[in-house]
Amino acid sequence: MKKSLCILFLSAVPAWAAIDFAHQIVPVLRKHCAECHMGDKKKGGFSMNDRGSLMTGGEKGLVVNAKVPHESMLLDVVTTEDKELRMPPKGPGLTKDEITLLKQWVAEGLPWEAGFAFKKPAYEPPLKPRQVNLPSAMDGRENPVDRLVDAYFVERKLARPKMLEDGAFMRRAYLDLIGLLPMPEELADFQADKTAGKRERLVQSLLARDVDYAEHWLTFWNDLLRNDYGGTGFITGGRKQISKWLYESLVNNKRFDQFTRELIAPPTDDSRGFIDGIKWRGEVSAGQTVEIQFAQSVGQSFLGINLKCASCHDSFVDRWKLDEAYGLAAIYAEKPLDIHRCDKPVGRQAKAGWLFPEIGNVEASAPRAERLQQLAALMTHPENGRFTRTIVNRLWHRLMGRGIVHPLDAMDTPPWNADLLDFLATHLQKNEYDLKQTLQLIATSQIYQSRGDVMTGEAEDAAYVFKGVRSKRLTAEQFLDAVWRLTGAAPSKMDASVFRGKPDPALAQQIQLQGKWIWGDSALPGNIPPAGEKILLRKILKLDQAVAAGSAIMTCDNGFSLYINGRKVTGSENWEQIVAVPLADKLVVGPNTLVVIATNAGKGPNPAGLYFEARLKLADGKEISVTTDDTWEWNATIPEGKEGRLGAVAAKSWKPVVVVKTLGAWKQRLDSQGPALLAQGGKNGHLMVRASLLKSDFLMRSLGRPNRDQIVSMRPNEITTLEALDLSNGEALTTTLARGAETLAARDWKTPEALVNWIYESVLSRDPTSTELQAALEAIGEKPTVIPIQDLLWAVVMQPEFLFVR
Repeated sequence: MKKSLCILFLSAVPAWAAIDFAHQIVPVLRKHCAECHMGDKKKGGFSMNDRGSLMTGGEKGLVVNAKVPHESMLLDVVTTEDKELRMPPKGPGLTKDEITLLKQWVAEGLPWEAGFAFKKPAYEPPLKPRQVNLPSAMDGRENPVDRLVDAYFVERKLARPKMLEDGAFMRRAYLDLIGLLPMPEELADFQADKTAGKRERLVQSLLARDVDYAEHWLTFWNDLLRNDYGGTGFITGGRKQISKWLYESLVNNKRFDQFTRELIAPPTDDSRGFIDGIKWRGEVSAGQTVEIQFAQSVGQSFLGINLKCASCHDSFVDRWKLDEAYGLAAIYAEKPLDIHRCDKPVGRQAKAGWLFPEIGNVEASAPRAERLQQLAALMTHPENGRFTRTIVNRLWHRLMGRGIVHPLDAMDTPPWNADLLDFLATHLQKNEYDLKQTLQLIATSQIYQSRGDVMTGEAEDAAYVFKGVRSKRLTAEQFLDAVWRLTGAAPSKMDASVFRGKPDPALAQQIQLQGKWIWGDSALPGNIPPAGEKILLRKILKLDQAVAAGSAIMTCDNGFSLYINGRKVTGSENWEQIVAVPLADKLVVGPNTLVVIATNAGKGPNPAGLYFEARLKLADGKEISVTTDDTWEWNATIPEGKEGRLGAVAAKSWKPVVVVKTLGAWKQRLDSQGPALLAQGGKNGHLMVRASLLKSDFLMRSLGRPNRDQIVSMRPNEITTLEALDLSNGEALTTTLARGAETLAARDWKTPEALVNWIYESVLSRDPTSTELQAALEAIGEKPTVIPIQDLLWAVVMQPEFLFVR
């Protein structure tokens, strides 16, 4: 049955390439339909000026049959042989190729470029910030968001939605702000609290959970900055992660203006991966070069501008020109950049320039690094309201289900409430670009705490009217985190190259560093290591039990690469920056080989040394430390070729290391950074591995996690047929639920009702209804066993109430 369903579904998928609206459809419609149905012209009451007008139809009814596309009147009138009915009425009509394109376009659901209209709208978005005078508060609702929304509702004679009950609000706030579900005991405490302001306090407490916040919003930023832990370009070195920088920026709530400047003009290599993009292998088109990727990425991520069309030619769908896209790209370019139109050179070179010269420009003749700094300053310029509007619009979308401007990357589109957008933008600026302040403002509003807007099928094709929060599909990461927390089946290892947690200053003060600095024989008394020397340093660590938690700090003057059991773990060329290394998932029971390739630099002989210190907590609770000392060994032989099995160098060639004198500069760096990092590592061992820290897999893709070769601003809100089939039959989810059922079956439940209540409270943040309780009890019986519990878990997590943030 499953096979036949898949065959039936796949047989309905067109075999041809997806239609290109801008290049294939727009010219056909302009040629044949503009005279009667575009701009201000609505012959027969029918306009094709934008998609909404097209879908609305005319005096004779709908022109497109959304349910049965091939029966659409649009296709009938362009293919009929009746000259009285054929469209267009003048001329020879559409060619066979044009009709084929039109049929494919209709079959694909009439894809339309975001924000495009055949007649340009009169609306031109403002560039500079605009101060908004707030309306008077109604019924005690003082939150500025409520005051603006209340005025909107009054103007349109709309009723305010009713407030959510506590459990539903708590579930929404937890998922939106930290990506986790509240546990039953947290839910009980919140519902028992009868004091005023408890919802505001809840929002503040969630935003203060820095690690949970960072590991949830990591998904949002990975999508928007196309950062990932594997995939295209990473193996070949044509692409770099920014994971470490991004994680630290989020956990420390780095201000958004600084965050952006460090991405556009990276102060270190940690954040370079965003602007460097993907260096594709082999020949690429002019629109795929890293310079053009830079222009597209910066424009889309920070300004809500889609420059993909303008990267090939003057855009057909908005105001951006080829020279403007190339001008932005030239800011990044290291050498003169030839302009290409449709992949063919036009005979002139791009001049580096900023898209909005009203507030300043980039000095085209300046060195590349200086141009990038100038661009970063212009992007975050106080007069650049496009920058702040774009990010607050994205945050509103994440919490409310739809942007104030929609789609998010079409910021030239009129907002449904310009005052609300402008107020949020200036509020962010006044609060020093603190994104948590914007999230708190929205989440503490009564409109956010209200019941959701009920969607209808054709809502996006009509003029949008805001009626409240829209339900949002759980991201793949939210879904898996919820299931893993419910079942205790989270993975033990992560893929992200990050050091989890946040420093604890109080704990750091209690830590005394114990390690020594070591090197090879060139550091013996009376000697000074030569510049450019490269040696191996080794420690074999034997463990009689598993490591429950642990981390290390290390540095090397001048640089190092660390390998554990033959696999590279980390490295650095900056000895002044102490590196932290999580170890719990890298060490095994038995012998572990730690090998370091250590390098000295400089122009002449100079001091060199390696420092390493680890604190490990074993499975039985015992704590041990591992440091660089005289038990380490060194070797002058660096294996040729791949540096994979570095522990395989002949045993007889290893010698005892030399403990070297600690330089004052070394001690200063270690003392200022090391204890805090070790304290941070000591506190993160209890953290559940979250899906945002893992590479994508089949289940995540089934749940909508995108391929991050492209920037993704919005994930689809609908579940496709194939995704539904994967969720229903997927082995990964089945295995996870089975493990959870085993854990729950082993617990001592006073009654079967207690088990059912716990599951519903954990998954849906409410008690089961009497009907649900009765059905669940019948399913699991008086003595619940693994299989019935697994079936109950599956039934609950497959409910739309679980799959969406409502």
